[in-house]
Amino acid sequence: MRYVSLDLETTGGNPQRHQILELAAVVEDTKRLRPLAELPAFRRVVLHAEVVGTAGALALNARLLEELARKEPNPELCTPDELLPQLREFLLAQGFRPDKKDCVVVTLAGKNVASFDLSFLRELPGWGTLVRAEPATLDPAAFYLNWRKDSRLPTMSICKARAGHASHEVAHQALADALDVIELLRPFYELSVYKVGS
Repeated sequence: MRYVSLDLETTGGNPQRHQILELAAVVEDTKRLRPLAELPAFRRVVLHAEVVGTAGALALNARLLEELARKEPNPELCTPDELLPQLREFLLAQGFRPDKKDCVVVTLAGKNVASFDLSFLRELPGWGTLVRAEPATLDPAAFYLNWRKDSRLPTMSICKARAGHASHEVAHQALADALDVIELLRPFYELSVYKVGS
């Protein structure tokens, strides 16, 4: 199976008001595992005419605001209108094929991708026509849930702790977080082995 681990950094939690500052997507092929550093990756920082956000989100993403303010050329810089066309080109280059309506459809993975990231992606020009997600998504929280003790799904930090990672810190950098999701999911690839006809 191939899936796309996707993560966003945004200026706040309201997709109608706040903006995507960074998007990263990493392609994982569960049949042909490669070292994390060698996986095909896409990263863009998104330039807006005006940035609108909450103080907490802007402080958390200060490094992105500094990157956006730099004057030198940045090949990873794009506008909101360019983001999905560029993501689509990346996905096509990785062998994803469009459906009958010429839309590239992918299985997404990510921490809270269904409840958070997708709500922002739906606001972008071209979502649903250039690129869209399968209805089901992969969230590592379901794999690290303690069914007897947890009262809610575990955070990324708790997932990393339960996986035995040396650092439980979450980078809050889209590419690093997308790679963390793949690393958290990999131990579960071999657990479900189904026989043909069963």
